[in-house]
Formats: sequence, structure tokens, C-alpha cells
Amino acid sequence: MQQQTVVDHIDRVAEDVVSLVLRGADGPLEPWEPGAHVDLALPNWLTRQYSLCGDPADRETYRVAVRHAPLSRGGSEYVHRFLRRGRPLDVSPPRNHFPLLPATEYLFLAGGIGITPLLPMLRAAAGEGVPASLVYAGQSAETMPFLDELRALDGVRVRIVATREQGRPDLTALASALDPGALVYCCGPASMLAAAQAAFPAGRLHAERFRPTARSFAPNTPFEAVCARSGRTVQVPADESLLDALNHAGLPVAAGCREGVCGSCEVAVVDGEPEHRDDIGAPAGRMYACVSRARTPRLVVDL
Repeated sequence: MQQQTVVDHIDRVAEDVVSLVLRGADGPLEPWEPGAHVDLALPNWLTRQYSLCGDPADRETYRVAVRHAPLSRGGSEYVHRFLRRGRPLDVSPPRNHFPLLPATEYLFLAGGIGITPLLPMLRAAAGEGVPASLVYAGQSAETMPFLDELRALDGVRVRIVATREQGRPDLTALASALDPGALVYCCGPASMLAAAQAAFPAGRLHAERFRPTARSFAPNTPFEAVCARSGRTVQVPADESLLDALNHAGLPVAAGCREGVCGSCEVAVVDGEPEHRDDIGAPAGRMYACVSRARTPRLVVDL
């Protein structure tokens, strides 16, 4: 169910980055934990996902940050050029596929706008007295949002890396010095995530992606989706996603990224074997209808 908000503040927090503070129009907003994101339904008919980077204890407002992408698909372009204070915006309840798990120590790796989901995690670690370090990389200090907030955090070791002058951080060296009980949280461009995956053990690295990993799958085959609650059977052709087939049949499923990275289109699977093609790891008995398909000719879903 969408939440009604109003744009309370728009602040420039770095070169080509603005922060949006969204105030609940009908009282307190849904609670969230560090790592969560929301869908913003923009007035230009686009829905985009943004990590929450404010204070989870503040139930009155959400804060997100948006970088203006030169090759924007229309979301960041609208936010930077046309969105104004006082504009109503529908916002989804928060979802969290990037939760902060308990650890004896944390290493956070951020690249550019990837600082947004990590900022509440840093505050949480500092508040709990857990040792935490941040390595924050960006082309220059001018392009990196929230530097002042990060430098003001007590109990967090913050290292700022301006890559134009200093080059990229040496993640292999960081891995060799990692405490045995530490967890690593990484969010940033694909090149940083690839370097982190090469440097750190898979069981200790938690990463969030802006875009899906390039992977190959077997050719699409048609299948039928039986909707258990509605009693409808929908044919899903090879050239159409399950999400689109259901929507075209009048069985609407929410959609956000349509790339398997946000989780908006999660559906429950009652019977049959899904072929998971998402990047966030669908929980047991669930699938993401925008990209995932079926390994069996028939899939029963809870719709």
C-alpha cells in the first residue's frame, strides 16, 4: 500500500546530487531498518528505487539522495530539473534486501552515491559501540555526498579516497587486515563490487547493486502461470515476462526496477519450479516476476 508524502526539503549535497526529505502527509511513516529502500512514484509516471539514508528513529520523514545521471532513463532527470518542494509523492513501504547483520566489527565500502544505504548502518554501528571503518571512494570530494555527516560520526574510522588524485583503494590490502569476526558491506559501481568480490570471502561480503549482473540463461520457453486465488490461468509466451503477462491479463503485480534488483514484484510460488534470474536472492517459495521464469511447464502462484 502506497504512503502519501510531501517533498519537505530539496538540498544539494554534492556535485550533481540532491537530498530529498519526504514528510508523511497522513501521520507517521512505515518503520525501516538500515539498508532499506523505497519506491518513489514520480509525477512523470516513472517509479524509481532509492535507499533510505536518514534516521530510522524518525517516523515523520524519509530521506533519500539522487544523483543526476547523464544517461538517465528519466528518473534522476525529473528529480533534478522539475521536482519542487511541496509536491506530493506516493512512496512504497520500505523493503530491505541489504540488512545489517550482527558482527564484532564492520568494514563499509562505498563508491559515490553508494554511501546512501551505508550511512544509517554506520550510525547504527556507532550507536551500538561496534568498531566500524568506512572507505569512501569518489572522483573528488565535491562529488561525494554527506562528507560532513560522516566526519562527524563518533567511533567510526572514515577514510575518504578521491580517486582522481589517489587512485582506487586497495581492497586486497584491506582484506588481508580484516578482523576474523568482521563483516564487509559494499555499495557502489560495478567495478567496485567486482573488486570486493575478488578480495573478500563470499560469506563475509554483503553487497548491493544498482544494476543487475550481466549473466546468460537458457533461451526463454513458454509456460503457464496458474493463479491459485483467482482461479485464472495465464499463458506466458517466450517473449514476455511473467510480470507483463499477469498485468496484461488483468492481474496486476507491482513493478519497480524491472531488472531483478528491487524486489517490488515478489510473488509467492505454490507449486512448480521457478528459474530465478534476480540479483537479490529470492527467499524460498518466492520469485520476482519481472525477470524470473519457470523451469517447469506449469507454475502455480498465489494470486
